[in-house]
Amino acid sequence: MFTIGLTGGIGSGKTTVCNYFSALGTPIIDADLVSREVVQPGEPGLTQITALFGQEILAPDGTLNRRKLRDLIFVDESSRKKLEAILHPLIRQQMDKKLAAINAPYAILAIPLLLESKRREGIDRILVIDTEESQQIIRATQRDHKNESQIRAIIAAQCSRKDRLEAADDVIYNTGNLEQLKSQVIDTHKLYLRLATKSS
Repeated sequence: MFTIGLTGGIGSGKTTVCNYFSALGTPIIDADLVSREVVQPGEPGLTQITALFGQEILAPDGTLNRRKLRDLIFVDESSRKKLEAILHPLIRQQMDKKLAAINAPYAILAIPLLLESKRREGIDRILVIDTEESQQIIRATQRDHKNESQIRAIIAAQCSRKDRLEAADDVIYNTGNLEQLKSQVIDTHKLYLRLATKSS
């Protein structure tokens, strides 16, 4: 399976791009969605997180209180690393399982922290969704209902734009309108179909 790792900073437009690829018939495996699956009640991920952080990390209905967890790890790097040590292997295992069940010329693994986690094994090309930092801040504050300083802190904690672009095999620039973005997705889709045919 020819595999693309799609990444980009907060508010860069990853979801919109994935939706365009999906409309073209490309299977998308989203790490954010998988991360929710592995912490459902009864899953080992939730059991391990509860053992680490205590019952207070759970909502009254027994599900993970994601906001409380997010606030906790945002201010405590050691807790964040412990959480990642639990979740990353489970997420990767589940994504690999989903990938093995796909029958298509190529598939996209949408992994926001692809470069931060240094995951390259099993990925043929890295596709970066790029935009100006000012646009990231506008989109993310509107979408996530956070203030500008919170979004800037998230941007600062992520891989830099320069490092992301240097690591990219391909780049889609989300700096214009939606039609321009869609046109780039179509061109990139055609490229991946050609590359997938050559690699098979």
